[in-house]
Order: sequence, then C-alpha cells, then structure tokens
Amino acid sequence: MDRCARKLGRLALAVAAAIVANVAYAQTESTEARIKRLEAQVQSQSQRLDTLEKTLTEREFEIAELKQAVGLDDMRARGVVANPAARPAAQPTPQQAQTQQRQTPVGQAPPEPETPPQVAQIFDQPSVLTPAGSFVFEPSLQVGYWANDRVALVGYSVIPALLIGLIDVRQVKITSATAAIAARWGVTKGFELEARVPYVYTNTDTVSREIFTGTAVDRVFNADGKGIGDVELTARYQFSHSGPDKPFYVGWLRYKSRTGKDPFEVPADCVTRCLGNATGTGLPLELPTGTGFNALQAGVTWLYASDPAVFFGNLSYLHNFPRDNVQRQVLGGAKENLGEIDVGDVFGLNVGIGLALNEKASISLGYEQNFIGKTQQNGQDLPGAVRLVTGTLLLGASYRFSDARMLNVSLGVGTTRDTPDVTLTVRTPFSVR
Repeated sequence: MDRCARKLGRLALAVAAAIVANVAYAQTESTEARIKRLEAQVQSQSQRLDTLEKTLTEREFEIAELKQAVGLDDMRARGVVANPAARPAAQPTPQQAQTQQRQTPVGQAPPEPETPPQVAQIFDQPSVLTPAGSFVFEPSLQVGYWANDRVALVGYSVIPALLIGLIDVRQVKITSATAAIAARWGVTKGFELEARVPYVYTNTDTVSREIFTGTAVDRVFNADGKGIGDVELTARYQFSHSGPDKPFYVGWLRYKSRTGKDPFEVPADCVTRCLGNATGTGLPLELPTGTGFNALQAGVTWLYASDPAVFFGNLSYLHNFPRDNVQRQVLGGAKENLGEIDVGDVFGLNVGIGLALNEKASISLGYEQNFIGKTQQNGQDLPGAVRLVTGTLLLGASYRFSDARMLNVSLGVGTTRDTPDVTLTVRTPFSVR
C-alpha cells in the first residue's frame, strides 16, 4: 500500500512538473511573440512617420515655390530678372531644404542679398556685376536716325519783312549703325573689367537750296564713313553689399581712346581753307568713325529695390583731353593748321524704373540727359559754338532664354533738337565660366 502511494505521489509530481514546464514554455513563447509584434509595430510607425515627414517637407517646398511665383517673396532675394552673367544655384531637394531649415535658428532673419537686382538694360552701364571668375560676352547693334533743318540768312534787311541777300535752306539726315562686341570679366567679388570694340557705319544726306539764285533744284550732298570706332576700357566696383530698404552703389571709370578715324583726318569740300570764305560746301567728303579725342569718364550707378519695382539711376562726368597742333585735311591733300582744340566736357544723368513681368521677362523705362560744354580753339570759344543739351526717353525690355543667355532691346526717342530722333539698340549677353 505504501509502495502504491509512493508511486502515485511520484506520478503526481511528474505530472505537476510537466504541467509547470508546459506553462513556463507557453509563457516564454508568448513573451517573445509579443516582443516581435511590438517591434514590428514600432518599425511600421517609424516608416509612416518618415513618409509623413517627407510629404510635409515636399508640401512646404511647393508652397515656397508658389509664393515666389506670385511675387510674395522679397524681390531682392530673386531679382527682377535672372542675371545672365551669374548661373543661379540649383533648386534644393526636399531633404536639403529640410536640412537648411533645421540649421537656421528660429526667429533669425535670412541672409541679406549681396547682388543688385537685374533690370532690363537701357543705359550703357550694366546693373549687375559679373561674378568672380566668370566672363560675359555682349554682342550689340545700335541703329540711329537724326534729321535736322537749318536756315542760313546772309544779307541785310531793308524793312523787317524784306531781306536782301542769300537764304540757304538745308536739311541734314544722318543714319548710323554701330556693331560692337563687349567682354566683361569678374576679377573678384564686386569688381569687374570690360573692353568694348565698336564698328561704325554712318551716312549723311545734306539737301540744300539757295533761294534767290535763280535755281529751283535741290542740291544733295552725300557722304559716308565706316571702320573701327573708339575702343573703350571700363572698370566697375560695387561699394556696398546692401540688403532690404538699402540701395546698391556701383562706381565705374571708363577710358575712351581715339582709335577711330577722327574728324580732322577726313577731307573736307574746301579748296584751300574751310574757315572764313570757303570755296565749296565746307562739308566733309568722308565721315569720321571716332571723336578724335581721348576721354576719361567717371560715374556712379545706384539701384534701389522696392517690390515689385527697381529704381535705378546714374551720374557721370566725361572729360575730353584737348589736342594741340591739330591739322585738318582739305581737298587736294593740303592741310589747315587749327592749333589747339578743346571740346566741351559732358555731364550726364539718367533715372529709370524696372518691372518684372514674370520669371524671364522684364521691362524698363528711363530718361537720360547730357549737358555738353562749348568747344574752344586756342583758348577761345569756337565761332558758332554753343552749349548743347541732349535728352533721350528710353524704353527697354529683356527676356532670359536660359541661365546664361539673355536678349535686351531698348528704344530711345530724342526729346531735344540736338538728340538723335530715334535709336534702337539690341544686346545679347551670354556668360561663360
């Protein structure tokens, strides 16, 4: 009996041990499965969070592009139109944009732009300097037309309504075309050098009639000239790297040579002299392609961005260096000694406004005026010399074809009698790195 009881006890202990082992194994298996299930859930949630974060970044980047497209961003951060001389930076990816946002502390203003905004070029001074290490080549073509009337009265008046003598009526029509190539080099940040070589073609038609001489036929005198013009060298430096509500200032210095054929080298329609009583018309038989004087011009250009417009202007002063022992060639190969010739200096100013139509196109409207001093010969005012004032109303437009190529077109209309009636200029700058 005791033996049976012991056997039953051992059997009960074995069964209990088996049950405890099975329960422990079941609990262990349940815990590992639960851990694996939780890890899978955590990984799934993490992937969802990454996806949501990426989607949010992409939406923020798209919103920023839409704001820029409708002009809500600061125009100084993008310019009125892209600079053809500088290649814009590539658009950041959403991950890069997110990284930049994380690196910028909250509440800190974005960095201020250091490059002036680009506007449609209507004056000779570019609004944006060339980046360091870059080259900009700018082919251009300028066509102008100028017509002027002149009435010369030689005689005396018996009564205020009656003139006894010679009345010479003249019409002068001048057509000019200048093809030029300019090259700009960005030496350092905010400093550039430029060289410009022009080729000039000019044609003049002079229609005259001497009244009371028994002739009713107009006399037409035609002359033209073509060749290399005056080569120019220019240096520009940006004084200020300004930002919002502050203007940009660019100073420049230009040297103009006299490589073109000057007015004293072309023969005139005179037999011995062109001063006093001249035999002939006194007009040049060939037109010059240069001014005949070395000149140095200094100026400062300013730009002020006020969204959605850019205001700009320029002040300049040009000094013509006088020439001594000047000799003018007359018909037959003879030369006439003129002595010292000092042409007047030029003070110029211009103002304008530029507007961006979209990301590629912009227009500009401006006015330019120059004050030209009298010409002197041997220290005395040349007979008939007067001060001149030229004024031009300019309208320009530009279109950017690519990051490195742009088209600029400007139309100038003369507002004074001493200014060409109309001038059309086309520029096609393109950048090379």
